[in-house]
Amino acid sequence: MQKKKTIFNTFKRDYQLWLLILPAIVCVIIFNYIPMYGIQLAFREYDFTAGLTGGEWVGLKYFEQFINSHMFIDLLKNTVVLSLTTILIGFPAPIILALLINQIRWKRGKKILQTTVYLPHFISIVVLVGLLNVLLSPNTGILGLLVNKLGFEDLNLLASTKSFVPVYVLSDVWQHVGWNSIIYLAALSSVDPQLYDAAKIDGANRWQIIRNVEIPAIIPTIIILLILNMGHIISTGFEKIFLMQNSLNLPVSEVIETYVYKIGIISNQFSYAAAIGLFNTLINFTLLLLMNYIAKRTSKISLW
Repeated sequence: MQKKKTIFNTFKRDYQLWLLILPAIVCVIIFNYIPMYGIQLAFREYDFTAGLTGGEWVGLKYFEQFINSHMFIDLLKNTVVLSLTTILIGFPAPIILALLINQIRWKRGKKILQTTVYLPHFISIVVLVGLLNVLLSPNTGILGLLVNKLGFEDLNLLASTKSFVPVYVLSDVWQHVGWNSIIYLAALSSVDPQLYDAAKIDGANRWQIIRNVEIPAIIPTIIILLILNMGHIISTGFEKIFLMQNSLNLPVSEVIETYVYKIGIISNQFSYAAAIGLFNTLINFTLLLLMNYIAKRTSKISLW
């Protein structure tokens, strides 16, 4: 008679594997779940003297205050524009790069190219923004002087509201495209070599091999990563945007995360900042569920 599967039997059978991942589980609980206790600050009038559990319960007061504030539309628009532009340009870039690298047959040249495109990922955000300031300076920067020579004499790429989004997105793509291509290269390495041989026998050229063999092989990976990207569509990179901000580009660079920092840390409005952060998280979670549902219905591929 077959034993009924229970959680206890599963732990007993695979206890070595559970012990192996126990440190990771403990870290996730400590750093991700226990801090969620502070969510209640979004529903309270926080009082320093009363601690995390103190303060008058005010319900949805701060959520309503944020939605009705004059900053709400601008913050949401700036955040969505930056995130969507980054996804539209930055998401296909590593796929294309991985497909191109996979076509290189010279092994040494392939390794050199991979190492070259991976390196920018290890540059810190502070150093990257410093490089942008040096290169894009309208007076001393190489790219800034080039822009002026092309006839845009009054255009400061770091201060213009028109150029902030392109500069942010393109620099982000440059920094992460190589690193993000690793997972696609790993997926491509698992393609059955017999498929390549069959395609060559049928007279397929390189473009036809890419279209009919390689792209179908990485579609599941593409869908999963797209779902995960949609899960933080209104959560942009705080550090980089905050460092790139100045008084001139603020109308397009002020996003929800930088606003939360200024409201919570600088202005000491902790409850209001907690409410905005929770609102941001709930929107991201909803979009993640929606994208996962759509992917599951259309392609039978999903996170769960």
